[in-house]
Amino acid sequence: MQNELYQKIRANPKFQAFMKTRNAYSYLMTILGAIAYYGFILLVAYDKELLAQKIGGGTTSMGVPIGLGVIAFTVLITWIYVRRANSEFDDTNAEIIKEAQK
Repeated sequence: MQNELYQKIRANPKFQAFMKTRNAYSYLMTILGAIAYYGFILLVAYDKELLAQKIGGGTTSMGVPIGLGVIAFTVLITWIYVRRANSEFDDTNAEIIKEAQK
């Protein structure tokens, strides 16, 4: 019974489109996060002068807000992904399973 259900789901064109969309979205979010983190590391490695510049005459350097920006950006893209996964992706998944159980 489980194998039959599995085969129905895999054969459903909606499932194949769903997997393509979900995987592309996951890859996009992963690439955006990697660019943010690796971009910051490359700045640390190759442009220390930019990160060492003091802001507003105080003791804080440019590296602090840029680093916080990287963290905030990755939290934001994680929130965007989870919001879409918990609504659109979950709804589509439930619909595909329901269709296969008929």
